[in-house]
Amino acid sequence: MLFIQINFLFNTFIFSGYKLQKITHMEPSIGITPDHLTSVSKALNTILADEFVLYVKTRGAHWNIEGPDFHSMHLYFESQYHELEEIIDEVAERIRMLGHYATAKLHDYAALTHLTEEISEANNSRGFLKTLLNDHETIIIHLRENINDFNDKLNDAGTADFITGLMEKHEKIAWMLRAHLK
Repeated sequence: MLFIQINFLFNTFIFSGYKLQKITHMEPSIGITPDHLTSVSKALNTILADEFVLYVKTRGAHWNIEGPDFHSMHLYFESQYHELEEIIDEVAERIRMLGHYATAKLHDYAALTHLTEEISEANNSRGFLKTLLNDHETIIIHLRENINDFNDKLNDAGTADFITGLMEKHEKIAWMLRAHLK
């Protein structure tokens, strides 16, 4: 039997004899079982939720900062939320690489996150720095807890390496936030 695979933009079709059939979903065949891919993707969606909530809080700090250091802190928080935008995109794309969909609903983020939306400090640099530092450290702990599970239990060294890189980014940001508070 003759099989020819044809790609038309983003749709994949298989020509089998006289019939053209559309393939609607292709599972990745990357050496990770479907159950493990699902588990990793669920965990990554929780990480995505944490990153998104932190992004929103950092945007809020950028918008609402007050005090004599307004200008410098306004720019500092802007650079941080831009970095978080990139992280969010990377996490979502990692989920897609594993054959699953990235969560994209605010109520899902609120249900999945380890963080709170609350800002418990004043709208000044010290208050925002303390709040954001706490959130980055919470994310670091959560990422660290998942590294070995992804690698050893779920056979996904790629995602273990990926979140190790995310953890290092958050560690650097946390260090900078801590330095501002000294």
